[in-house]
Amino acid sequence: MTNIELRMFKICLKVVFKILINYKFFMYKIFSLICLIFISFSFANAEVTNVFEFTNSELSKLEVRKVRGADSKTVYSIGSNENGNFLKAVADNAASGLGKEINIDLNKTPFINITWKIEKDLKGIKENTKKGHDFAARVFVIKKTGATVLSNRAINYVFSSNNEVGFNSPSPYTKKSIDNVLATTKGNLDKWITVKSNVKDDFKKFHDLDVNQLDGLAIMVDTDNSKMKAISYFQNIYFSAN
Repeated sequence: MTNIELRMFKICLKVVFKILINYKFFMYKIFSLICLIFISFSFANAEVTNVFEFTNSELSKLEVRKVRGADSKTVYSIGSNENGNFLKAVADNAASGLGKEINIDLNKTPFINITWKIEKDLKGIKENTKKGHDFAARVFVIKKTGATVLSNRAINYVFSSNNEVGFNSPSPYTKKSIDNVLATTKGNLDKWITVKSNVKDDFKKFHDLDVNQLDGLAIMVDTDNSKMKAISYFQNIYFSAN
């Protein structure tokens, strides 16, 4: 091979390598674009329904219901951390809840997601009895099934101070409300944890009802039966498709 032929061969190699490099870069760009479109499409189509904002403005508008016979109301206030706003609740021989009427399509978003924390729990009480039916944190989901409040069906998702996750029992006051333990302070005291449950399935399991839409939610921290003190926090309560 002459010098001229060798130089021509080297030039051809450079051209080929340049084409290959440009082709790989082009394919990388195309692949990255496809991934970005797929991720954006996934997020855009993810069904999520937020329930609470946990702002002072919202807190002033929420319906507050004091439990009949309770000496005082639970004190609710707004705080924040690196993950956003949260609701703080302090119940000292007190009981009141924060309710919100909201329609949740359980066919689209059947899963309730709750992030919460118990700073001070209620150790030693029997939560499935009238004298001990208090919870340091609970979230009610409500379905209207009649003309009066007493006819409603509810599932009470609780952060238990004494029972294990998975324990459930009817309220000692009404069989139309089921207490279902999603979290326990055993090993989780003063720790933020996130839990999830399929509300549509739970209504079928506990009430034998095919529920397509919820009618409201309520948050409550109550210590009126045990006469104790509880301190709790709630954050990021929402419904999701999965």
